[in-house]
Amino acid sequence: MRATTTCGNPMCSCDPCTCENCTCGVARLGALERRVMDVLWEGADRELTGREVADGFPENAYTTVATVLDRLVRKGLVQRRLDGRSIRFAVVGTRGVHTAVLMHEDLLAGRDPDSALVSFAQTLSPSEAAVLRRALDEPECKPEKTDP
Repeated sequence: MRATTTCGNPMCSCDPCTCENCTCGVARLGALERRVMDVLWEGADRELTGREVADGFPENAYTTVATVLDRLVRKGLVQRRLDGRSIRFAVVGTRGVHTAVLMHEDLLAGRDPDSALVSFAQTLSPSEAAVLRRALDEPECKPEKTDP
């Protein structure tokens, strides 16, 4: 069961959460890890066994896929649950949340996040910009004003 977060990161796995600058779920993915995550994100509505995941990768040995699943668990992107003699795997967050956490981490690491945001916004298509505008206009996106 996931912890209730206080840091605003929906992928936070701290229990209890005491993060000030949360990096839970910020794991960078290798090529096979990304492909395994794609399978898990596509089946996000249910838990998958290691065999079900491995069947999607006939070019890789089952043990290779099992090792990747174990690494993803350690990175906090996947949770596992023992179900009888099977181990079931499920993603901790959505693909979109993972991408957003990575983008935010990169912004925090940069020296000029404002310039990076402007440059990013300039690369958006009109439909992508419209989605971003709608998201920014939603009340929960606006920071609370505090009195000085």
